[in-house]
Amino acid sequence: MRKKIRIGTRKSKLALWQANYVKEAIEKRHGIEVELVKITTTGDKILDSPLAKIGGKGLFVKEIEEALLRGDIDLAVHSLKDMPVVLPKGLKIGSVTKREDPYDVLISRNGKGLMEMEKGSTIGTSSLRRGVQIKRLRRDLNVKVLRGNVDTRMRKLDEGLYDAIVLAKAGVKRMGYLDRVTEVLDYLIPAVGQGSLALEIREDDKEIEEIIGFLNDEESMISAFCERAFLRELEGGCQVPMGAHCVVENGKVRIRGFVSDLEGERFIEGEEEGSREEAEIVGMRLARYILDSGGKEILDEIYKSR
Repeated sequence: MRKKIRIGTRKSKLALWQANYVKEAIEKRHGIEVELVKITTTGDKILDSPLAKIGGKGLFVKEIEEALLRGDIDLAVHSLKDMPVVLPKGLKIGSVTKREDPYDVLISRNGKGLMEMEKGSTIGTSSLRRGVQIKRLRRDLNVKVLRGNVDTRMRKLDEGLYDAIVLAKAGVKRMGYLDRVTEVLDYLIPAVGQGSLALEIREDDKEIEEIIGFLNDEESMISAFCERAFLRELEGGCQVPMGAHCVVENGKVRIRGFVSDLEGERFIEGEEEGSREEAEIVGMRLARYILDSGGKEILDEIYKSR
Protein backbone atom coordinates (compact mmCIF):
# COMPACT_ATOMS: atom_id res chain seq x y z
CA MET A 1 0.00 0.00 0.00
CA ARG A 2 1.39 3.40 -1.01
CA LYS A 3 2.65 5.73 1.70
CA LYS A 4 1.08 8.95 0.42
CA ILE A 5 -2.10 9.88 -1.45
CA ARG A 6 -2.76 13.18 -3.21
CA ILE A 7 -6.37 14.40 -3.38
CA GLY A 8 -7.32 17.01 -5.97
CA THR A 9 -9.89 19.58 -4.89
CA ARG A 10 -11.20 23.03 -5.67
CA LYS A 11 -10.11 25.84 -3.35
CA SER A 12 -13.53 26.93 -2.06
CA LYS A 13 -14.29 26.49 1.63
CA LEU A 14 -17.00 23.92 0.87
CA ALA A 15 -14.76 21.95 -1.50
CA LEU A 16 -11.98 21.92 1.10
CA TRP A 17 -14.42 20.73 3.78
CA GLN A 18 -15.39 17.85 1.48
CA ALA A 19 -11.81 16.96 0.60
CA ASN A 20 -10.77 17.10 4.26
CA TYR A 21 -13.65 14.79 5.16
CA VAL A 22 -12.24 12.19 2.74
CA LYS A 23 -8.64 12.90 3.80
CA GLU A 24 -9.36 12.35 7.50
CA ALA A 25 -11.39 9.20 6.83
CA ILE A 26 -8.56 7.64 4.78
CA GLU A 27 -5.91 8.60 7.34
CA LYS A 28 -7.96 7.15 10.19
CA ARG A 29 -8.77 3.94 8.33
CA HIS A 30 -5.42 3.20 6.69
CA GLY A 31 -2.81 5.37 8.44
CA ILE A 32 -1.70 6.75 5.08
CA GLU A 33 -0.46 10.32 4.70
CA VAL A 34 -2.92 12.32 2.57
CA GLU A 35 -2.07 15.63 0.88
CA LEU A 36 -4.64 18.04 -0.55
CA VAL A 37 -3.74 19.53 -3.94
CA LYS A 38 -5.76 22.71 -4.50
CA ILE A 39 -6.73 23.36 -8.11
CA THR A 40 -8.48 26.39 -9.62
CA THR A 41 -11.17 25.44 -12.14
CA THR A 42 -12.71 27.52 -14.91
CA GLY A 43 -15.93 27.75 -12.91
CA ASP A 44 -14.02 29.31 -10.02
CA LYS A 45 -12.57 32.01 -12.29
CA ILE A 46 -15.81 33.16 -13.94
CA LEU A 47 -18.13 34.49 -11.25
CA ASP A 48 -20.09 37.19 -13.07
CA SER A 49 -22.08 35.02 -15.52
CA PRO A 50 -24.83 32.40 -15.11
CA LEU A 51 -23.55 28.83 -15.36
CA ALA A 52 -25.96 28.16 -18.24
CA LYS A 53 -24.13 30.73 -20.37
CA ILE A 54 -20.55 29.62 -19.73
CA GLY A 55 -20.64 25.88 -20.20
CA GLY A 56 -22.32 24.09 -17.34
CA LYS A 57 -21.20 21.20 -15.20
CA GLY A 58 -17.71 20.46 -16.51
CA LEU A 59 -16.57 23.93 -15.47
CA PHE A 60 -15.92 22.76 -11.92
CA VAL A 61 -14.09 19.51 -12.66
CA LYS A 62 -12.19 19.76 -15.96
CA GLU A 63 -8.83 20.97 -14.61
CA ILE A 64 -8.99 18.49 -11.73
CA GLU A 65 -9.70 15.61 -14.10
CA GLU A 66 -6.77 16.66 -16.28
CA ALA A 67 -4.49 16.56 -13.22
CA LEU A 68 -5.83 13.09 -12.40
CA LEU A 69 -5.14 11.81 -15.90
CA ARG A 70 -1.60 13.25 -15.82
CA GLY A 71 -0.92 11.48 -12.52
CA ASP A 72 -0.43 14.73 -10.60
CA ILE A 73 -3.08 13.54 -8.12
CA ASP A 74 -4.33 10.08 -7.12
CA LEU A 75 -8.01 10.85 -6.70
CA ALA A 76 -10.42 13.76 -6.92
CA VAL A 77 -13.24 14.70 -4.58
CA HIS A 78 -16.22 16.39 -6.24
CA SER A 79 -19.77 17.33 -5.37
CA LEU A 80 -21.49 14.64 -7.42
CA LYS A 81 -23.96 17.16 -8.83
CA ASP A 82 -21.05 19.08 -10.46
CA MET A 83 -19.89 16.09 -12.51
CA PRO A 84 -20.83 15.63 -16.17
CA VAL A 85 -22.49 12.29 -16.86
CA VAL A 86 -19.85 11.35 -19.44
CA LEU A 87 -16.41 11.11 -17.84
CA PRO A 88 -13.10 11.42 -19.71
CA LYS A 89 -11.69 8.16 -21.04
CA GLY A 90 -9.60 6.50 -18.37
CA LEU A 91 -11.53 7.87 -15.38
CA LYS A 92 -14.40 6.51 -13.31
CA ILE A 93 -16.31 7.12 -10.09
CA GLY A 94 -14.67 4.88 -7.50
CA SER A 95 -16.95 5.66 -4.55
CA VAL A 96 -20.05 7.67 -3.72
CA THR A 97 -20.32 8.75 -0.10
CA LYS A 98 -23.48 8.36 1.97
CA ARG A 99 -25.91 10.96 0.75
CA GLU A 100 -26.82 13.93 2.90
CA ASP A 101 -30.34 15.35 2.67
CA PRO A 102 -30.62 16.04 -1.10
CA TYR A 103 -33.15 18.87 -0.87
CA ASP A 104 -32.79 22.63 -1.25
CA VAL A 105 -33.39 25.12 1.53
CA LEU A 106 -34.67 28.69 1.62
CA ILE A 107 -32.90 31.23 3.80
CA SER A 108 -34.88 34.47 4.06
CA ARG A 109 -34.09 37.76 5.75
CA ASN A 110 -37.52 38.10 7.34
CA GLY A 111 -37.99 34.48 8.39
CA LYS A 112 -40.85 33.85 5.96
CA GLY A 113 -41.15 30.67 3.91
CA LEU A 114 -41.45 30.59 0.13
CA MET A 115 -45.25 30.66 0.03
CA GLU A 116 -45.41 33.43 2.65
CA MET A 117 -43.00 35.88 1.02
CA GLU A 118 -44.33 39.24 -0.10
CA LYS A 119 -45.14 39.83 -3.75
CA GLY A 120 -42.12 41.13 -5.66
CA SER A 121 -39.56 39.70 -3.23
CA THR A 122 -36.18 38.94 -4.80
CA ILE A 123 -34.97 35.32 -4.61
CA GLY A 124 -31.34 34.52 -5.41
CA THR A 125 -30.24 31.23 -6.93
CA SER A 126 -27.54 30.00 -9.30
CA SER A 127 -29.75 27.23 -10.66
CA LEU A 128 -32.23 27.18 -13.56
CA ARG A 129 -33.71 24.06 -11.95
CA ARG A 130 -34.53 25.93 -8.74
CA GLY A 131 -35.65 29.03 -10.60
CA VAL A 132 -38.31 27.40 -12.75
CA GLN A 133 -39.76 25.43 -9.85
CA ILE A 134 -40.01 28.62 -7.78
CA LYS A 135 -41.64 30.47 -10.69
CA ARG A 136 -44.27 27.75 -11.04
CA LEU A 137 -45.23 28.18 -7.40
CA ARG A 138 -44.85 31.97 -7.18
CA ARG A 139 -45.07 33.90 -10.46
CA ASP A 140 -45.07 37.11 -8.41
CA LEU A 141 -41.53 36.66 -7.09
CA ASN A 142 -38.41 38.06 -8.74
CA VAL A 143 -35.86 35.27 -9.32
CA LYS A 144 -32.34 36.67 -9.85
CA VAL A 145 -29.01 34.97 -10.61
CA LEU A 146 -26.74 34.51 -7.59
CA ARG A 147 -23.21 33.11 -8.03
CA GLY A 148 -20.40 32.60 -5.55
CA ASN A 149 -19.56 30.25 -2.69
CA VAL A 150 -21.87 29.72 0.28
CA ASP A 151 -20.25 32.46 2.36
CA THR A 152 -20.49 34.95 -0.51
CA ARG A 153 -24.17 34.17 -1.07
CA MET A 154 -24.92 34.54 2.63
CA ARG A 155 -23.12 37.88 2.68
CA LYS A 156 -25.12 39.17 -0.29
CA LEU A 157 -28.32 38.12 1.48
CA ASP A 158 -27.29 39.91 4.67
CA GLU A 159 -26.37 43.03 2.69
CA GLY A 160 -29.96 43.22 1.46
CA LEU A 161 -29.27 42.41 -2.19
CA TYR A 162 -31.79 39.57 -1.96
CA ASP A 163 -34.82 38.93 0.23
CA ALA A 164 -34.06 35.21 0.26
CA ILE A 165 -31.65 32.73 -1.28
CA VAL A 166 -31.96 29.06 -2.18
CA LEU A 167 -29.07 26.66 -1.55
CA ALA A 168 -28.45 22.92 -1.27
CA LYS A 169 -29.09 21.80 2.30
CA ALA A 170 -26.00 19.57 2.23
CA GLY A 171 -23.69 22.53 1.56
CA VAL A 172 -25.45 24.70 4.13
CA LYS A 173 -24.98 21.98 6.73
CA ARG A 174 -21.32 21.42 5.90
CA MET A 175 -20.65 25.17 6.17
CA GLY A 176 -22.41 25.49 9.52
CA TYR A 177 -25.39 27.60 8.47
CA LEU A 178 -28.22 25.20 9.37
CA ASP A 179 -29.43 27.59 12.06
CA ARG A 180 -30.15 30.15 9.33
CA VAL A 181 -32.48 27.86 7.36
CA THR A 182 -36.03 29.20 7.08
CA GLU A 183 -37.58 26.28 5.20
CA VAL A 184 -36.54 22.94 3.72
CA LEU A 185 -37.93 22.92 0.17
CA ASP A 186 -38.63 19.21 0.05
CA TYR A 187 -41.40 19.80 -2.50
CA LEU A 188 -38.83 20.86 -5.12
CA ILE A 189 -37.11 18.15 -7.15
CA PRO A 190 -33.35 18.22 -6.37
CA ALA A 191 -30.39 18.23 -8.74
CA VAL A 192 -29.02 14.91 -9.94
CA GLY A 193 -26.55 13.65 -7.33
CA GLN A 194 -27.19 16.50 -4.88
CA GLY A 195 -26.00 15.63 -1.36
CA SER A 196 -23.36 13.04 -2.29
CA LEU A 197 -19.63 13.30 -2.84
CA ALA A 198 -18.01 11.45 -5.74
CA LEU A 199 -14.48 10.10 -5.51
CA GLU A 200 -13.10 10.02 -9.05
CA ILE A 201 -10.12 7.81 -9.85
CA ARG A 202 -8.18 6.39 -12.79
CA GLU A 203 -9.80 3.23 -14.11
CA ASP A 204 -6.58 1.24 -13.89
CA ASP A 205 -5.69 2.30 -10.32
CA LYS A 206 -6.89 -0.76 -8.42
CA GLU A 207 -4.92 0.15 -5.30
CA ILE A 208 -6.67 3.50 -4.84
CA GLU A 209 -10.00 1.85 -5.63
CA GLU A 210 -9.42 -0.60 -2.78
CA ILE A 211 -8.24 2.13 -0.40
CA ILE A 212 -11.39 4.25 -0.89
CA GLY A 213 -13.82 1.33 -1.08
CA PHE A 214 -14.90 1.71 2.55
CA LEU A 215 -16.26 5.20 1.78
CA ASN A 216 -18.76 3.90 -0.76
CA ASP A 217 -22.40 3.80 0.30
CA GLU A 218 -24.22 1.25 -1.84
CA GLU A 219 -27.67 2.88 -1.77
CA SER A 220 -26.21 6.29 -2.55
CA MET A 221 -24.26 4.78 -5.45
CA ILE A 222 -27.41 3.11 -6.82
CA SER A 223 -29.36 6.37 -6.55
CA ALA A 224 -26.54 8.25 -8.23
CA PHE A 225 -26.33 5.89 -11.17
CA CYS A 226 -30.12 5.91 -11.62
CA GLU A 227 -30.25 9.72 -11.64
CA ARG A 228 -27.18 10.06 -13.86
CA ALA A 229 -28.67 7.59 -16.36
CA PHE A 230 -31.75 9.83 -16.49
CA LEU A 231 -29.57 12.89 -17.15
CA ARG A 232 -27.38 11.09 -19.68
CA GLU A 233 -30.40 9.90 -21.68
CA LEU A 234 -31.69 13.47 -21.81
CA GLU A 235 -28.22 14.77 -22.73
CA GLY A 236 -28.87 17.46 -20.16
CA GLY A 237 -26.67 20.02 -18.48
CA CYS A 238 -26.81 23.36 -16.72
CA GLN A 239 -28.38 25.01 -19.79
CA VAL A 240 -31.66 23.17 -19.23
CA PRO A 241 -33.92 23.24 -16.15
CA MET A 242 -34.15 19.62 -15.06
CA GLY A 243 -33.84 17.55 -11.93
CA ALA A 244 -34.29 14.04 -10.59
CA HIS A 245 -34.41 12.27 -7.26
CA CYS A 246 -34.09 8.52 -6.77
CA VAL A 247 -34.99 6.70 -3.55
CA VAL A 248 -33.87 3.13 -2.80
CA GLU A 249 -36.14 1.14 -0.49
CA ASN A 250 -37.44 -2.41 -0.09
CA GLY A 251 -35.21 -3.71 -2.89
CA LYS A 252 -36.59 -1.19 -5.39
CA VAL A 253 -35.68 2.18 -6.85
CA ARG A 254 -38.18 4.95 -7.43
CA ILE A 255 -37.18 8.03 -9.40
CA ARG A 256 -39.05 11.27 -9.98
CA GLY A 257 -37.79 13.78 -12.51
CA PHE A 258 -38.67 16.73 -14.72
CA VAL A 259 -37.67 18.89 -17.67
CA SER A 260 -38.97 22.44 -18.10
CA ASP A 261 -38.73 25.40 -20.40
CA LEU A 262 -36.89 28.45 -19.04
CA GLU A 263 -40.02 30.07 -17.58
CA GLY A 264 -41.57 26.97 -16.03
CA GLU A 265 -44.60 27.22 -18.32
CA ARG A 266 -44.08 23.83 -19.97
CA PHE A 267 -43.09 21.46 -17.19
CA ILE A 268 -42.89 17.75 -17.99
CA GLU A 269 -42.47 15.45 -15.01
CA GLY A 270 -42.89 11.77 -14.30
CA GLU A 271 -42.03 8.88 -12.03
CA GLU A 272 -40.74 5.36 -12.61
CA GLU A 273 -39.77 2.45 -10.40
CA GLY A 274 -38.13 -0.94 -10.70
CA SER A 275 -35.68 -3.28 -9.03
CA ARG A 276 -32.44 -1.85 -7.67
CA GLU A 277 -30.51 -4.15 -10.03
CA GLU A 278 -31.98 -2.26 -13.01
CA ALA A 279 -31.51 1.22 -11.53
CA GLU A 280 -29.91 2.71 -14.63
CA ILE A 281 -32.60 1.24 -16.89
CA VAL A 282 -35.27 2.81 -14.67
CA GLY A 283 -33.59 6.20 -14.96
CA MET A 284 -33.36 5.88 -18.73
CA ARG A 285 -37.01 4.79 -18.92
CA LEU A 286 -38.13 7.93 -17.11
CA ALA A 287 -36.04 10.10 -19.43
CA ARG A 288 -37.59 8.50 -22.51
CA TYR A 289 -41.08 9.03 -21.09
CA ILE A 290 -40.34 12.72 -20.54
CA LEU A 291 -38.79 13.09 -24.02
CA ASP A 292 -41.85 11.47 -25.61
CA SER A 293 -44.19 13.67 -23.55
CA GLY A 294 -42.88 16.97 -24.89
CA GLY A 295 -39.46 17.11 -23.32
CA LYS A 296 -37.63 16.69 -26.63
CA GLU A 297 -39.26 19.81 -28.07
CA ILE A 298 -38.29 21.79 -24.96
CA LEU A 299 -34.67 20.61 -25.14
CA ASP A 300 -34.41 21.34 -28.87
CA GLU A 301 -35.76 24.87 -28.41
CA ILE A 302 -33.41 25.68 -25.52
CA TYR A 303 -30.29 24.37 -27.23
CA LYS A 304 -31.14 26.21 -30.46
CA SER A 305 -31.46 29.47 -28.55
CA ARG A 306 -28.04 29.14 -26.87
